[in-house]
Amino acid sequence: MNNKVNTSFLSCLAGAAIILICWEIFALIVNLPIIPHPVKVFQKLYMIFGTTISAHLLHSLYRILIGLSCAVLIGVPFGICIGYFPKIERLFSPLVYLLYPVPKVALLPIVMLLFGTGDTSKVLIIFAIIIFQIVLSIRDSIHDISEELYYPLKSLGASFKDIFFDILWPASLPRLLTALRISTATSISVLFFTETFGTKYGLGYFIMDAWLRVNYLEMYAGIIVLSLLGLTVFCIFDLLEKTFCSWK
Repeated sequence: MNNKVNTSFLSCLAGAAIILICWEIFALIVNLPIIPHPVKVFQKLYMIFGTTISAHLLHSLYRILIGLSCAVLIGVPFGICIGYFPKIERLFSPLVYLLYPVPKVALLPIVMLLFGTGDTSKVLIIFAIIIFQIVLSIRDSIHDISEELYYPLKSLGASFKDIFFDILWPASLPRLLTALRISTATSISVLFFTETFGTKYGLGYFIMDAWLRVNYLEMYAGIIVLSLLGLTVFCIFDLLEKTFCSWK
């Protein structure tokens, strides 16, 4: 386990080094303020992180965590219900299939008109992106379970609670974490877009504000922090999968 963690860490460091080297070479070739040298960007990030960027980071992180938590709390039981109970699936599957393909960003004007331009509208958009990934992933994982696995528990008079903890949850967890990794990365991209409207806090606002002020060092610093936020969330889900799905 430790060897795998060390290998992953070294791979991340190698990937980061390659990106920074390519960035530096590109900055030397272009030689324009729009492509600053990475050293200058990291120096700027160090200077303003505690006084400026940290507040924007906390607001973005808050919106991501609330949207993610609500999606998990609602999406997991709903996905299990439509995956395990055929009657519930027949009732709600048409609704899921109709709503899932709709681009959630296109709903942003409607959500803002209904719920205002504050955190609620931004959290709802993130929630709408993540929940469908969770519901469909869990439903499909339950559909892939062989019927024969249920027979021993049912013959012993197991309750739905027993079936859930012994079969449904272990089978659903790997796909749930995979869905969270994919959908959270998408939601962070959408968060950047939503934070350019009706707010003065958030990494999206910070990056666009720096761009409009032609402050490219701050703009790149914000992009780095937003990227690290996405990387951190991705790594957390990866660690959770290695910890709780070690049997894979």
